[in-house]
Amino acid sequence: MAARFTRAELESFRDAQVPDLLPEAGGPSLRLLFVGINPGLWTAATQTHFAHPGKRFYPALARAGVIERAVDPAAGMSELDRVHLLQRGIGITNLARRATARADELTAEELREGGRRLVRTVRETRPAVVAVAGITAYRSAFGVRGAVVGPQPEDLAGAQLWVVPNPSGLNAHETVDSLARAYAEPARAAGVL
Repeated sequence: MAARFTRAELESFRDAQVPDLLPEAGGPSLRLLFVGINPGLWTAATQTHFAHPGKRFYPALARAGVIERAVDPAAGMSELDRVHLLQRGIGITNLARRATARADELTAEELREGGRRLVRTVRETRPAVVAVAGITAYRSAFGVRGAVVGPQPEDLAGAQLWVVPNPSGLNAHETVDSLARAYAEPARAAGVL
């Protein structure tokens, strides 16, 4: 069941950080690393990536078969859910670390620094595939103005690189079905599907 927060409670999480969901040394190998833009306030409050009830990330992963069970992170992801994702070889991080109410509150420099941090993370964790959720943020982070959604021509620190649609409710033209199709492609490339 979704947690309920007042606007003031959510605002108290502004600039907070959410730890990456990555395997520990000796754990399952990372095959697919999803990259969000930055934590929203709900995500920071629950310490769970893509947690806002309006996000379609987990329903799309389930519809695509990327995960094998429903995950409802709106009140905070359970330890069983985290283990399920990691055992499937799935990790999650963000370009920018700090929580904001909207991604457009980030500066261009924060996104560029996030791109540099992502390269370091990929070098350390060595996923087969990286999927950045958000074309505009990807373009800003990596200075690739003409990038389009889908597989990118260049790898990222040895990982196959994809840009996929952002699951935010603000990205209204995407549906759970269209997101599922988009997320299934990098999952297949990573050997998750």
